[in-house]
Amino acid sequence: MKLLYTVYILKCADQTYYTGFTTNIEKRLKAHQNKEVHYTKSRLPVKLVNLFQFENKLKAYDFERYLKTGSGIAFRNKRLI
Repeated sequence: MKLLYTVYILKCADQTYYTGFTTNIEKRLKAHQNKEVHYTKSRLPVKLVNLFQFENKLKAYDFERYLKTGSGIAFRNKRLI
């Protein structure tokens, strides 16, 4: 079984969005809920809005970086949420 790389989008209680990258989505979501992630710890609860899985680490990383750019945010707002 190949390791899957996940890019995910969370909606925070203050209506902001968090985009992240992980190889273990369940563990990462628990970290968010347990206030272990700086950005989201004061913005709980968070809701998983979307996730994308890749077999290629570089493609996943590049997609996460893109979603954090101005045009990536516009794409996220128009197409992904």
